[in-house]
Amino acid sequence: MKKTKGFVSEFKEFITKGNVIDLAVGVIIGGAFQKIVSSLVDDVIMPVISLITGGIDFSNMFIQLSGETKLETLAAAQEAGVATLNYGNFISAVINFLIMAFVIFLLVKGINTARAKFEKKPEEEEEAPTTKTCPFCCSEIAIDAVKCPHCTSDIPEEETEDAE
Repeated sequence: MKKTKGFVSEFKEFITKGNVIDLAVGVIIGGAFQKIVSSLVDDVIMPVISLITGGIDFSNMFIQLSGETKLETLAAAQEAGVATLNYGNFISAVINFLIMAFVIFLLVKGINTARAKFEKKPEEEEEAPTTKTCPFCCSEIAIDAVKCPHCTSDIPEEETEDAE
């Protein structure tokens, strides 16, 4: 009996986690968004592509795999029960996918840009200098040097404290 209670409680915990609910909302919105994209492709983009390509109707592009007589439209072939390879529908689906991917890319890019704009940026601290210039020979020396390794001059006390 304890295994069942443990299983049920685990399931409840899984279902009530924020990620699962976010995923469910995403799937529902994605389904509705897919209808919008399909309408955009079928009702707006494909007619323009058809106009540009000289009246080609992608939805009627098919290869008839069986039957004696060559049928002119996909609807007629489906009504006659003829086996067809509907590559026009595949082209429409690929265009749907590309448009959906592009729109999602734009959304993610916009969200990332907005997030970067509103995110607190850590203040960049200037790094402490590790070198300074010898006042006698103008060579670069270590910041804590008291004698220049190039000209062997003694570095004055204020020079060791005042680094560039």
